[in-house]
Amino acid sequence: MSSPDPQVRAARNQSTSSARPGARGPVVAVTGAATGVGALLTARLAASDEVGEVVAIDERRGECDTARWHVLDVRDPAIAEKLRGADVVVHLALDLDLETDAAARTAYNVRGTQTVLTAAAAAGVHRVVLCTSAMAYGALPDNELPLSEDAELRATAEATGVGDLLEIERLARRAPRAHPGLNVTVVRPAVLVGGVDTALTRYFESPRLLVVAGSRPAWQFCHVDDLCSALEYAVLEKADGELAVGCDGWLEQEEVEELSGTRRMELPSAVALGAAARLHRIGLTPSPAGDLAYTMYPWVVSGSRLHDAGWRPKYTNEEVLAELLDEVSGRHTVAGRRLGRKDATAAGAAGATVALLGAAAVVRRARKARRRI
Repeated sequence: MSSPDPQVRAARNQSTSSARPGARGPVVAVTGAATGVGALLTARLAASDEVGEVVAIDERRGECDTARWHVLDVRDPAIAEKLRGADVVVHLALDLDLETDAAARTAYNVRGTQTVLTAAAAAGVHRVVLCTSAMAYGALPDNELPLSEDAELRATAEATGVGDLLEIERLARRAPRAHPGLNVTVVRPAVLVGGVDTALTRYFESPRLLVVAGSRPAWQFCHVDDLCSALEYAVLEKADGELAVGCDGWLEQEEVEELSGTRRMELPSAVALGAAARLHRIGLTPSPAGDLAYTMYPWVVSGSRLHDAGWRPKYTNEEVLAELLDEVSGRHTVAGRRLGRKDATAAGAAGATVALLGAAAVVRRARKARRRI
């Protein structure tokens, strides 16, 4: 998963500076434990009186000193030996970076998940917790508001990383049949906020908020701290199965615009999707046209299983949106591509429609300017 700000991560890890003698509970292994959500969860579990020990696994050592660290790639079959003695594995070693080569990203995400599931079964682990996304439900005009956890996964592989997440979901469903005795819990967060960089967080870095004519956006966010608390519920078996997590309710597009103070640009569907597809095809933007669907149609989740287990989000959609806007302040993105301040000012002055359709020219100018330096 993507990395939160280092200062935020360090502050949240301060509570793990000393071990807790006599702690009882499950031994929990966390992959991807050095950065991002993995680092935050490792710190949280290491500080919990309900967890006996945390085994942290990543390609480099992280900052949580009270975890037992193993440095290796999750695709290495040797991970099975590192998982021996663990009761639960939380697999968070995923690459969802917008700038990563798509084929390399898929190879890492899918092979890593396969290896962890097989290794966990071989090591006698009884539960694996996987984290995908509520994006797996798909963003469709006929989606119910909100979606239940049992709703069909109707996403396609056309958005960034969603094909990988769908394959991970398939692996999760097959694993208990392939490895009897292994239980798999899947956690699906809404739009994740808190030091992460995704196509959906970059949406709020644009000079105008793109709205496709005739669409029906509905925004639901999930703070990384709420995701970590939901993952902890899964680790401690307070909730299991397929778990959707996010803030209660959702925000309509008009509410988002009012709260953000950002005006919209509204374009016909054919224009918006066509321009996004062309810019991505020639390599000028990291986001494929499929990402736009998640800003057009609802994919709000109810989170009923976690709620039934007693879990509640700490944050509201309004609070998470405010934090996101604070994080992206000063960043400038057009059609998913981050620009320098000079280019972003020019794009804003040119008008929203020109900014989208002229993004290729803007990026080319930025590239020429860098070559001259």
